[in-house]
Amino acid sequence: MRIGDLAATSGLTAKTIRFYEQSGLLPEPPRTPGGYRDYPAHSPARLAFIRDAQGAGLTLAEIRSVLVLRDSGQAPCAHVTTLISVRLDDIERRLAELAKTRDALRGLARRAAATDPAACAEDDICTILTPPVDQPPPSLANDHL
Repeated sequence: MRIGDLAATSGLTAKTIRFYEQSGLLPEPPRTPGGYRDYPAHSPARLAFIRDAQGAGLTLAEIRSVLVLRDSGQAPCAHVTTLISVRLDDIERRLAELAKTRDALRGLARRAAATDPAACAEDDICTILTPPVDQPPPSLANDHL
């Protein structure tokens, strides 16, 4: 199957397919006598796997590691399970960080709503972001609108 046909079948561009080939995700196919790439029939399934793995949040390096295991004849199940667990832990940590940021921004939004721009001192850059010394910064915990 030529690259144009593979692109049409997989929904990817020829440029993306060549990138995957250069990145080691897709084996270099044999060439026709005319020099065209001649992809094997299983190539669309491999490209679909790559797309699905990316959709699950795996990096190209992680996807490559799974494919290396599979190409060597090993079942990658344990490796994939570890990758998913690490990715989930990362997502949970990022969600916690985002929740703290949301809470801080809510506190700043309340301060902004109560701030009179006419009362700002000229030597203050912004009293919304930098509270007066006697006022604590917005709480990062249990601070809800």
